[in-house]
Amino acid sequence: MAWIGWNTFFTAFVALVHPFFVSVIDINHNEKEATLEISVRTFTNDLEKMIAADTKTTIDLSQASQKNKADALISAYLNKRLGLTANGIKCNLEYVGFEIQKESTWTYFEVKNCKQLNQLNIFCEVLFGVNNQQINILHVKEKGVRKSYELIYPKNLAQFNF
Repeated sequence: MAWIGWNTFFTAFVALVHPFFVSVIDINHNEKEATLEISVRTFTNDLEKMIAADTKTTIDLSQASQKNKADALISAYLNKRLGLTANGIKCNLEYVGFEIQKESTWTYFEVKNCKQLNQLNIFCEVLFGVNNQQINILHVKEKGVRKSYELIYPKNLAQFNF
């Protein structure tokens, strides 16, 4: 019993001393609409930091008065750092928008005209540069089957086959 308490304490201490640098990317193939629905979850402060480093422009994503600027900067940054190729065809990620939930920012994209998904290649360097221990967790769902992959810096390519 004491070991469980110590283990929990140690894990919490490590998390405080050494924060996590993680993004989560969910991709769902909507067969009915022939689209790929993409959501990218990042820590808001990390996303702001990377946009500033990439564009030499500061942004506060929580400020409603900066919404249009934020939309343009987020779209440009993530389109540069995330690329999809479905069935051998490069995808056009159409920016839908973003929302902030607590300390995280969810950014949404859509890829149109994707009737079937046999293979998905993903290039991902989301938040590369924040910390060399960056992890991008990828989840892809096709016909109810969910596959996941973890890209640990500097690895930036993954392939899913269905």
